[in-house]
Amino acid sequence: MNTFLVFGDSIAWGAYDSEEGGWVGRLKIFLEKERSLQFELYNLAVDGDITTNLSKRFDSETKSRIKEGSETIIIFAIGINDSYFIKIRNDFITPPEEFKKNIKKLITLAGKFSSKVIFIGLTPVDELKVTPIPWNADLSYRNENIKKYDEIIKKTCEEENAEFVEIFDKLIKSGDNDLLEDGLHPNSKGHKKIFEGVKDFLIFKKII
Repeated sequence: MNTFLVFGDSIAWGAYDSEEGGWVGRLKIFLEKERSLQFELYNLAVDGDITTNLSKRFDSETKSRIKEGSETIIIFAIGINDSYFIKIRNDFITPPEEFKKNIKKLITLAGKFSSKVIFIGLTPVDELKVTPIPWNADLSYRNENIKKYDEIIKKTCEEENAEFVEIFDKLIKSGDNDLLEDGLHPNSKGHKKIFEGVKDFLIFKKII
């Protein structure tokens, strides 16, 4: 029995995928239909979450779901909200130095429960639609900043012996401009591409 715990934000939660519940929902369907695994998968993503908030709830969320005799795989898909810039503060909601510490902390926390800790890379945005974001003119997302935070995750994973799944460059290099619903959140097509990247990685690492 494998237990998959997925922690993240609204993208991991599956926002704007009207077909199969986001890339996490697609992963669950794949495991059920194609791999015939004995598994449980919990989507523990929270809309708007950042690394600081996630680190506070991680232990309790995890302890209540792991089972003796089951191999636990912990997947983090977090960080894009940490990268947004707050104009009135002239700073990021989570400055880069703090962000790195938070990623390291999450790896340490997860390591108490599992030897398989995986971070999913961040996704690009359509800057014309989210600089600033329509629902809050004080906040903005830029691909330059997202890429910087993505590299922090990747580097910290290398340093702390955690896995990293490249997504940002994969979506950019696809050349497909129709992957986002509102400039920030992937649509069904975008979620499918993220799922494919995660699925291929899990197969390559013989996790599924």
